[in-house]
Amino acid sequence: MKLNLKRPLAFFDLEATGINVASDRIVEISILKALPNGEEEIKTLKIKPLIPIPLESSLIHGIYDEDIKDAPTFKDVAKDIVEFLADADLAGYNSNKFDIPMLMEEFLRVGINFDIENRRFVDVQNIFHQMEQRTLKAAYKFYCGKDIINAHSAEADIKATYEVLLAQLEKYDGKNWESKKGEISQPVQNDVEALHTFTNLNKPVDFAGRMVYNDDNQPVYNFGKHKGKTVFQVFEEEPSYYSWMMNGDFPLYTKNRLEKFWNQHKEKRNEIRQAQKPVEKIQRDKPTYQPKPQPEKAKEKDDSPADDEMLKMLASKFKKV
Repeated sequence: MKLNLKRPLAFFDLEATGINVASDRIVEISILKALPNGEEEIKTLKIKPLIPIPLESSLIHGIYDEDIKDAPTFKDVAKDIVEFLADADLAGYNSNKFDIPMLMEEFLRVGINFDIENRRFVDVQNIFHQMEQRTLKAAYKFYCGKDIINAHSAEADIKATYEVLLAQLEKYDGKNWESKKGEISQPVQNDVEALHTFTNLNKPVDFAGRMVYNDDNQPVYNFGKHKGKTVFQVFEEEPSYYSWMMNGDFPLYTKNRLEKFWNQHKEKRNEIRQAQKPVEKIQRDKPTYQPKPQPEKAKEKDDSPADDEMLKMLASKFKKV
């Protein structure tokens, strides 16, 4: 079966020093890029993580410190990875929760702004878990009828993931699915937009799931004491919460998204202030009305004739002593 693609879809898988997105590092990346014309391109790179690989991690993926001591660092290969991914949408197994946030974290560490705003994300695990509730090994056996050879190598896992998606599209073609709200649909379609929607039902903001979009498409906190509140509401109620998160042990991409909302919040507040400023200025500059002082009205001249009493007073005042 051939994928119905409008642009490349890049399946990728990471092996790392551990599973902590904020502190662990990539030791291997493998990308299978499916092109709209049906062709495929694969790039696999070993990467020197600049921190020791724990033994428990090496026992899983088979990569030890000695194996990558001469390998390039992520900074050395970051631009090549960006160019290879180009305008491709992204796909993987559990990629929304681990591979994409881990990759974003590495890009941010080396100062590369890898734009994902207009990309689609297809998490094959989400299709599988929501339709069958299994693991990758079981998914490959269930859908493809085969066992993964050399499991936990990035290239073997990503090839298996690619085959699983193709098998899922065949198996669930035209099959109904009921959402938690009781809505019936046929979400597994040979269309990346539809798969993106189905595998991102929780509408995450930051992949780590610290923030999600609500039904009104507003970012809300998905943890802690402000869970369920929009980030903008918390910015107003407790602005120090933003500083706490920016200085806390959160993934860089989570902080990147939070900072974007904070800047939007500040811009909106500035717009409101600017809108109010002219009114305040007019009122402040408007002169207080003071009536023009009127000259004191001259006393009216008394033209009444002098009586006898007045004549006596004048005679008494000016008589000679």
